[in-house]
Amino acid sequence: MLDIKLIQNDFDTVCEKLRKKKVDEALLEQLRTLSLELKKQRALLEPLQAEQNAKSKLFGIYAKEGKNISELKEELSQNKSKVAFINDIVKELEEKLEAMALVVPNMPDDSVPDGEDENDNVEIRKVLTPRVFNFTPKEHWDIDIKQNLIDFERGVKLSKSRFSVLKNEAARLERALINYMLDFNRSRGFHEVAVPYIVNRETLMGTGQLPKFEDDLFKIEGEELFLIPTAEVPVTNLYRDEILNKEDLPLKMTAYSACFRKEAGSAGKDTRGMIRQHQFDKVELVCITTPEQSEAVFEEMLTCASELLTSLGLPHRHLMLCGGDLGFGASKTVDLEVWLPGQNRYREISSVSNTQDFQARRAKIRFRDDKKNRLVHTLNGSSLAVGRTLIAIMENYQNEDGSISIPEVLKKYM
Repeated sequence: MLDIKLIQNDFDTVCEKLRKKKVDEALLEQLRTLSLELKKQRALLEPLQAEQNAKSKLFGIYAKEGKNISELKEELSQNKSKVAFINDIVKELEEKLEAMALVVPNMPDDSVPDGEDENDNVEIRKVLTPRVFNFTPKEHWDIDIKQNLIDFERGVKLSKSRFSVLKNEAARLERALINYMLDFNRSRGFHEVAVPYIVNRETLMGTGQLPKFEDDLFKIEGEELFLIPTAEVPVTNLYRDEILNKEDLPLKMTAYSACFRKEAGSAGKDTRGMIRQHQFDKVELVCITTPEQSEAVFEEMLTCASELLTSLGLPHRHLMLCGGDLGFGASKTVDLEVWLPGQNRYREISSVSNTQDFQARRAKIRFRDDKKNRLVHTLNGSSLAVGRTLIAIMENYQNEDGSISIPEVLKKYM
């Protein structure tokens, strides 16, 4: 959530930054109107409160001196009614502004490039050179015809479209990838946590999925509980409404979880194969830092995810997301896109984001800095989407006879 005081005190700067993120002008106008009205009512309230305090002191003096206090008493009573009336208006406006702030996205960092959508994202660098095949590489669903690895039809039978069943060596490869990713992250100083896959409304409010994105979530009928869209949600909220010690930061965590998303806005996209599923596995990186640490930790997380891909021998590239493609809670994001030779293109496999104090303000995660409590910065990153990594291995390590080789680092796992 954005700082309400910042919205009130420097609204034009806030608006300018939010426009970079392509925030709807109607929403900005509502925010402006509400902010100005609140400022106006506060300006009316403050002199009335000052007058009430001054006359209350006179009331005591008059009483001691034996003066007639009836007129002063009447003035105090009338002024008290005015203060109460305007105070109620101020409280109502504050509540409305706070509710509106919950659906306003985070401001982009100054380093984020301008742009309308994903076509304006900026490539930072490429890592590893894609393999040159002496045959035409296939997409993962065509490779699978001989191998009997992914059963899409039975996934639909068990659930609905965008579900699948992994079989035989694919099921083993997924398990190997999860273990390897967690071990890799632990070797880089991220401590492992295992968290619930079902969380309450407050938890999803803390990381910004609610109230704006409720339609994308799977809700438990009859309860205020939801299936998690990513492990970022419960891991970040481990420290919700807590005050941490400065010397304990940064907190660096990694977690495996299944993830559940309705993909409400992706109708017609990636309907074939395993690229976009309602349920998928992911290993996540989450860090909680001081504001001074967050940029260095962001680079550390990005390096960790990129070197994980490199260790698997998977060519990929780094993309800085432009303002128009930046997620709701992110102030800055770098995507890692893996090369899929069957599709002859790069596809997203990881996003590393710094939300700065946006989630911390919502979740009330603070740290003690001398005698002052300050908001932490929270960061998250995929390390990696397991299903997409499996697909990338299938396509990059495919052989002409339909078999699939295994990256060297995974051989001890399967």
